[in-house]
Amino acid sequence: MASNPIDKFRTFLFVRVLRLERHEFYAVSWSFAYFFCVLASYYMLRPVRDAMAVGSGADTIPYLFLGTFAVMLIATPVFGWIASRFPRRVFLPWIYLFFASNILIFWVIFSRLIDDGQEHVWLGRAFFVWISVFILFVVSVFWSFMADIFTREQGRRLFGVIAAGGSIGALLGGGVTSLLVVTIGFHNLFPIAAMLLLFAIVCIRRLRIWVAHEYEDEIIETADSETALGGNPFSGITHVFSSRYFSAIAICSVIASLLGTALYMFAAQLVEQTIPGTDERTQFFSNINLATNFLALFGQLFVVKHVVSRFGIGVSLSLMPILSVAGFVLLAVDPVLGVVALLTIARRALGFGFSKPTTDMLYSVVTPEEKYKTKNFIDTAVYRFGDVIGTWAVKLMTGLGIAGVSVVMLPFAVIWAALALWLGRDYRRQARQLRDSGIA
Repeated sequence: MASNPIDKFRTFLFVRVLRLERHEFYAVSWSFAYFFCVLASYYMLRPVRDAMAVGSGADTIPYLFLGTFAVMLIATPVFGWIASRFPRRVFLPWIYLFFASNILIFWVIFSRLIDDGQEHVWLGRAFFVWISVFILFVVSVFWSFMADIFTREQGRRLFGVIAAGGSIGALLGGGVTSLLVVTIGFHNLFPIAAMLLLFAIVCIRRLRIWVAHEYEDEIIETADSETALGGNPFSGITHVFSSRYFSAIAICSVIASLLGTALYMFAAQLVEQTIPGTDERTQFFSNINLATNFLALFGQLFVVKHVVSRFGIGVSLSLMPILSVAGFVLLAVDPVLGVVALLTIARRALGFGFSKPTTDMLYSVVTPEEKYKTKNFIDTAVYRFGDVIGTWAVKLMTGLGIAGVSVVMLPFAVIWAALALWLGRDYRRQARQLRDSGIA
């Protein structure tokens, strides 16, 4: 009898509030832990990346994003080739092992340079490009895996809860950086980040076991299949240009990146002018990340699934562009660091809390090959293409000032909102087609 109130509370929390079914507890728990590790690792290092960008000089940021985009153009077909040749159960763990080993290599090189009192501006630039590639790949692969192992109906209920694991990881990772970076130095955060990423491999293994048990009668169609995805290594690219659905997702990604990069450039310029020192700048960016992820966590756990269920995916996707319109109007009136920081926090919180989980739901009505290859291309190369456009646009419009550039960004936010609503309608159309064909 003593445990009865605990059981009632557990049922209320997981079933009534979070809308989990009992057979999903195991998979959602490991997915939650998996995304926790990925974003905790990244958010320990992201403020380092931002500080390196400022230390490199705000005028070099367009070149850093151009370098990132160039690397993406090489990495995307390589990933497509790997996905075509090897089963998902093989290449997923190796991707995380590869990036974890990279983090440790950077740790060794940074440590030696710092111990010898040498400058590390060029290494910082290389690290900026690397981590910009790293985060898009590991997050894209994560959500491809989630869209692969959960059904469309499950995704609408569970992706917000799973995304909350990432926000908690981001909060903890950012908190560790904010508390320790000035004391131990930024480079000594790297081994901790690598260990977190290695634990993500354990989570993948546990999820594969769940998939094998849950879908034992149709294992050949699941993420635990021994069969590779097959197809052309470049099919992720060709699908974008041959499908209005994927083209719309890609355009939304470019615009989101364009607006976000403009804000990033504004922040870099103002931080360079007002905050001295790499560790202090790292702490500033870490505090922005903490506020962002705290707000995103609330939305992921308690709001996004209700908005999607009641108003649909289109409305949920349109919230961030609508906020962007209001935010850039405010920035045009008062272009100071405080406003840039607040708008950055609000956009990222809404993006992580609503836009990202909802965008990933869009891939629940496409084929496994499209979930991995096309999604990866959009989430990496296309997104970084938006960064390139954003950084160079801001650089070329420097004479307009922050207020003038903000006005230029407004029409793009309006186009983004319109495309988001169209995507919601087309998603419903594809979902009906799947339902009519007998696919759940």
